Amino acid sequence: MRRSAITATGSYLPKRILTNAELAKIVDTSDEWIVARSGIKQRHIAADDELTSDLATHAAKAALDMAGLKPDDIDLIVLATATPDETFPATATVVQKKLGMTQGFAFDIQAVCTGFLYALATADNFVKSGQVNRALVIGAETFSRILDWEDRTTCVLFADGAGAIILEAEEGEGTSDDRGILTSHLHSDGGKHDLLYVDGGPSSTQTTGYLRMEGREVFRHAVNNLASVVHEAMEATGLTTDDIDWLVPHQANKRIIDGTGRKLKLDPEKVVLTVDKHGNTSAASVPLALDEAVRDGRIKRGQLLLLEAMGGGFTWGSALVRW
Repeated sequence: MRRSAITATGSYLPKRILTNAELAKIVDTSDEWIVARSGIKQRHIAADDELTSDLATHAAKAALDMAGLKPDDIDLIVLATATPDETFPATATVVQKKLGMTQGFAFDIQAVCTGFLYALATADNFVKSGQVNRALVIGAETFSRILDWEDRTTCVLFADGAGAIILEAEEGEGTSDDRGILTSHLHSDGGKHDLLYVDGGPSSTQTTGYLRMEGREVFRHAVNNLASVVHEAMEATGLTTDDIDWLVPHQANKRIIDGTGRKLKLDPEKVVLTVDKHGNTSAASVPLALDEAVRDGRIKRGQLLLLEAMGGGFTWGSALVRW
């Protein structure tokens, strides 16, 4: 059976770090208030001249370096972002140019915080079908550009960054012992639009708009939806949560991550947590957390990883991966 294995990871965080103490000078908040409600202590903010494509390109280059590959060794780029450089063309094609990649194809996917899981599942299917042999999957955001910096309920949570992986075709036996993506599950519910959205866009207001969120409702749905989609992955493979070596969740809020972990009865030591340093980087958060855990040696060959995320739309999804 043809599988798509993750063979390399990369990430990039802008140099500017914005602490909770600095935010307290901008809006009515405090370090204690932010940490208690989200677990976030700091976040990275893109420089004025840094675009989403710049962040994505840095992360992509880091992944290529880890894999020992050149840009033209890649057949496909799928870039997940809710903050593209421009309305069109796709930011993925800008990254293609910046990498110096002269062949293959590239496109964007927009599923907000679940974007990386949607992009991963899409690229996985291209690889499994035999249409491509290598894919570069990126999650990149400059969420600071769509924040209302007078709204303390949102501006303290979100941030900028990028993460990337390389998928390569490998032959497996068709069992859960295979290396690669074992199963992925995606969902959406457009009826929850008003709980998490941006109040602008080319067709509606001809403006970029600002992020708006009903935090308590999002929290309630997030824990239930994420636990459900994890169980879905387990049922599809015949595995149990006891088999999971690492949960690599969307880094939205430590309380959501903790709540999901408790619902799944997972040991907190098995959860990769970066939200305290990165904030919520939307589509970039899962690959950012994954790259950190790969590079510091926590994630080892043969281990079972569960990736999950939920975002505006609502969208949510999971992927079960044998490293």
